[in-house]
Amino acid sequence: MRVKSKSDLEVYEKEFICQLWNAEYPEKLAYQSVAEFETYLNNLSDKKHYLLQDQSDEIQGWAITFTRENEKWFAIIINSKIQNQGFGKKLLNHLKSIENKLSGWVIDHNNDSKLDGTTYVSPLKFYLKNGFSVCNEIRIESEKISAVKIVWNS
Repeated sequence: MRVKSKSDLEVYEKEFICQLWNAEYPEKLAYQSVAEFETYLNNLSDKKHYLLQDQSDEIQGWAITFTRENEKWFAIIINSKIQNQGFGKKLLNHLKSIENKLSGWVIDHNNDSKLDGTTYVSPLKFYLKNGFSVCNEIRIESEKISAVKIVWNS
């Protein structure tokens, strides 16, 4: 697996990442169309994409960094078929090699379902194991998401 950095995504990449997003994130966060996903991306500033690709150049994971409120934020998605094999850590370490600080939202419970009906398992333990701290006092609570802010500093 290799990590490829890009400022902009090709149409087919957006389509694939949207499918990956819908398959791996909670159902409540699913996008109804690629256009809706593009709107989300277009509202982010200073964004950079990172594609985790296998030997056939198929996308198996995606990360994005962007600036929000003068902080560098990130999101990561890994295909569930390759989770727990070190690839999420590889992608995260790539981001950490570029940035001095990363902030993100992480769902800190297992109460949500994915589109396929399986339970969305919180990745909080993964982030704690990889050096992130939880900002318990900073949460996002909406009908779509309940999450806590996490931060990593070099």
